[in-house]
Amino acid sequence: MSFPKKGKFFPKESGYAADNWFAAEIASALRRSLGDSRAGAKIVASWTDANEKTVKNWLAGRYGPSGEHLVALARHSDEVLGMFLAMAGREELMAATKLAAAERAIAELLDAVRRLGDDQRD
Repeated sequence: MSFPKKGKFFPKESGYAADNWFAAEIASALRRSLGDSRAGAKIVASWTDANEKTVKNWLAGRYGPSGEHLVALARHSDEVLGMFLAMAGREELMAATKLAAAERAIAELLDAVRRLGDDQRD
């Protein structure tokens, strides 16, 4: 069997398929993060400075991001960060991150309520 003219996988009976659970999980997290956005590839490309074709392969689950691209995705997407931590067996870190974000949101809300009370007294 020889390599195909395009691609880096041996042909399988039903086309080319890479058994890549990492790429599939990241693709799933990106789709959840972006929702039904038609501009998803452009958004992710702007986050990572990656080529749009590369991003489309990530979104399709053909390939997964590596290194600095994965870091950039985790910086911009809580879904990707959560998936990465789950794959690493560190879900408790995501819980701690969510708790810290909730504490910040509560503190901001309390500040807003206090300012509103101060404005009404004046």
